[in-house]
Amino acid sequence: MKIFFSWLLSIISFTVVAQKLTTENKQLLNNLEKEMIPFARNMVMADDVVDRYRADSNFTRGLVKALKTPYSFYYNFDSINTISKLYAPDSTFKIFTWQLEKDYSSVRQKGAIQLNTHDGSLKLIPLFDASDDTENPVDSIRNTNRWIGALYYKIILTTYQNKKYYTLIGFDENNEKSNKKWIDVLTFDNNGTPKFGGRYFQYPNDELKPKQPAFRFCIEYKKDARARVTYDEEMGIIVFDHLISEGNTPEQKQTLIPDGDFEGFKWVDAHWVHINKLFDYKVDLNGVDPIIGNPPVPKPLTDSKPSKKKQKATDDDNPYKVNDNKRKREDKRQQEEY
Repeated sequence: MKIFFSWLLSIISFTVVAQKLTTENKQLLNNLEKEMIPFARNMVMADDVVDRYRADSNFTRGLVKALKTPYSFYYNFDSINTISKLYAPDSTFKIFTWQLEKDYSSVRQKGAIQLNTHDGSLKLIPLFDASDDTENPVDSIRNTNRWIGALYYKIILTTYQNKKYYTLIGFDENNEKSNKKWIDVLTFDNNGTPKFGGRYFQYPNDELKPKQPAFRFCIEYKKDARARVTYDEEMGIIVFDHLISEGNTPEQKQTLIPDGDFEGFKWVDAHWVHINKLFDYKVDLNGVDPIIGNPPVPKPLTDSKPSKKKQKATDDDNPYKVNDNKRKREDKRQQEEY
């Protein structure tokens, strides 16, 4: 009940403050948004890489210009559907992410965090994707200059001892063979500086998951597979597909596909604790080592199959249709070759 009233108060406060975005400024933002739409489309749809990079540059400049409008925090650019725009559940910040494809083997994410300021002025923190220059992307806490990029589609707010943790779930069209789904935890220090990652994930080492110690979590899977990572609000659990290798070669991530079972993470005392058997489980923290990260042993309550209601938790591989656009370009290229 306390969580509900906190959420309701946040919504009311957001609505009241949003009224500071004047009619004139709304119209200005609407006009600037219309100017940005072609660039937002071309940075995904353009056939030539030079055109995509040029569109990205123009889009970025247009976005920054628009965000300088007072109280732009409350304007969501709904007509631009090739980027992600997510508000934190407590409305303290908004995060923009999108991706830019160099070629079929290289995709880079772009992003920025807009903080909610009392006077409506712009405080924007750019994010620089360091994935291409990183051998082990789960190895450390990272700042905004060394961000492991993802196209975010969910923010989960959790707390522990009055500290806020924002868990981000995102998609990464990794390369021509595999995709990734990322789970990363964003926190802010006393100076308001964002940090990505930490020792928040407790699970045993196996041949499929990132090797511990892991400061963020991901699943990597076959390009055409539809592996899900989502959040079940009712259970308070991050749900993700259990993967198996098509050819009994789990070290080759491009062979991994969902097998119909589900795993999960439950937030317990500032950690996402792994649940091996998802739907019928009982969390027992006895014997959990916070350093090694061994999870509690699941205790099945019944032998019944998961209900259809709980099986419906899902998300699209890419909620911003980047995959569809890429396939269109690939089909066109193949037609030209033939």
